[in-house]
Amino acid sequence: MSSIIQLLPDHVANQIAAGEVVQRPASVVKELMENSIDAKATDIKLVIKDAGKTLIQVIDNGAGMSVTDARLCFERHATSKIRHAEDLFDLHTKGFRGEALASIAAIAHVELKTKQDQEELGTHIIIEGSKFVSQEVAVLPKGTSFLVKNLFFNIPARRNFLKSDSVEMRHIVDEFQRVALAHPTIYFTLIHNGSEVFNLPASNYRQRIVNILGGKTNEKLVPVTEETEIVKISGFIGKPEFAKKNRGEQFFFVNNRFIKSGYLHHAIMSAYEGLLKEGNQPSYFLYLEVPPHTIDINIHPTKTEIKFDDEQSLYAILRASVKHSLGQFNVAPVLDFERDPNLDTPYDYKDKDSSTPLIQVNANFNPFATETKTKSSGSSVSYASKSNHFPKKESASWESLYVDLKTDTEEVASISFESSAVTGSLFDENEVEKSTTTYQIHKKYIVSSIKSGMLVVDQNKAHQRILYEKFLENITVHSASSQQLLFPLHLYFSTEEIEFIKELQPSLENTGFQFDEIHSDSIQISGIPVNVQESEVSIVLEELISNLQNEIPENSFSLNDGIAKTMAKSLAIKTGTSITVKEQENLVNSLFACKDPNVSPFNKPTFITLSVEDLDKKFAI
Repeated sequence: MSSIIQLLPDHVANQIAAGEVVQRPASVVKELMENSIDAKATDIKLVIKDAGKTLIQVIDNGAGMSVTDARLCFERHATSKIRHAEDLFDLHTKGFRGEALASIAAIAHVELKTKQDQEELGTHIIIEGSKFVSQEVAVLPKGTSFLVKNLFFNIPARRNFLKSDSVEMRHIVDEFQRVALAHPTIYFTLIHNGSEVFNLPASNYRQRIVNILGGKTNEKLVPVTEETEIVKISGFIGKPEFAKKNRGEQFFFVNNRFIKSGYLHHAIMSAYEGLLKEGNQPSYFLYLEVPPHTIDINIHPTKTEIKFDDEQSLYAILRASVKHSLGQFNVAPVLDFERDPNLDTPYDYKDKDSSTPLIQVNANFNPFATETKTKSSGSSVSYASKSNHFPKKESASWESLYVDLKTDTEEVASISFESSAVTGSLFDENEVEKSTTTYQIHKKYIVSSIKSGMLVVDQNKAHQRILYEKFLENITVHSASSQQLLFPLHLYFSTEEIEFIKELQPSLENTGFQFDEIHSDSIQISGIPVNVQESEVSIVLEELISNLQNEIPENSFSLNDGIAKTMAKSLAIKTGTSITVKEQENLVNSLFACKDPNVSPFNKPTFITLSVEDLDKKFAI
């Protein structure tokens, strides 16, 4: 029998490797930007067209490459970072395996322009699907420019699995933000379809966070600092009152590399215990510095997961540091019976010198001078002539103030007033009892009698169905009513969330929202849907962004369906809310007027029925 095992050609092996390294356009962005950082660049520009499907270009002013390096960088496992196996446990750079450029070149059209500072001319290389098309000398500025076009052009199945432009662009923005937050001293620029999305000049960590997430972020941040032999922690956490439903503003950086860690996230949530509402997530931007030999980065293809040598100690230190910062800045409550909070010194004034207050006294002021007031010129003027146009009757003594008071009170006492107390009800009590057909149990279920037995309705799920069909009809028919606000409502969001709201604006306006202005970090709303309270607007929008942020359906109807579901869930009557008999009856009647009253928008039953036979069986002996 002949041998059946054979070596794969290089271009096939590269395409297989690309499946692990390059999952979507955002993967290319991450790899190319990290290469620019390793090249000591101080200015990095990212240019995107059609969410990376047509063009991804990264331009930097880094060290550049020689002619030989420019050619070798596209070979598999060609790297300048690793010499021995031990080097894998002492990494100080981003890329090290030498797979990224080879994988990208295998599934796209790649154009490389690079030049070193000491060289007069640079190198221009064109590769299409791992095949070198041309290599020539060119006049170029210092640095490197990687241009990736037509991603997955030779793997149409992978290209068809890409999501819509809005979803893919959101993943690119996520990768861009992670790299930019880790390196605030580098100037970053992001341009999408000719318009500038981010322009982040070199700054410090706090300013970089504010530049990315919006101007109002600064007041939400609480600094965290701790240094031990195991780890050095720095960064910022968000105040509990600014916590959100989604986890979009949570970042861990280990040695300037973004990571995901459910274990460390649990440490943060433990520190916030008792300070957050149920379901809310705090914001945090934490930078951890650990010795490189105590971590293993090479356990995941995207290098977003890290294995720590001593996770338990790291957990304890991180939790204590966050809890200490919350207490130090008076964010967390303090239990101290001998402490007077009025004597606390604000943190900003702790190290400042106190200034002696200046006291000014008018030596000529006489509080007992009731008849005359001395002017600076020496003349006197009567109070009565200045403050009153009518002569004031002088009282001989304080007893004269109560003269004739007795007769006045007697006259007043003889006058009868109509009582404002409610002595009756709008409906007769017997009539109310007869008309009462619904009852609320545990502020959760509504029970009503029917001919065959008993009906039990879940008030929350039933109201979700009612609101869902109403919102969906308003969006599709464009017939929503809007209540105008007396004063416009200003809400602040991050740049990414603002872009998301712009995409949803037409559908939101069909539900009753009216947007006056949309800025880079805030929106102004002048009208809201009729059944939405002003205090609920920010909650509704945050939950809408949280639920639809990761996957925006390409179908317009599906997007509208998602908006209707999210708004219905946010505005439905919550479990634990007491409602009147009239409201109960109206809820039941509105439910059975729906097109599909049996299930909620999330396919949960809205009601159940118990027949008389079922009840009889419960009491059978």
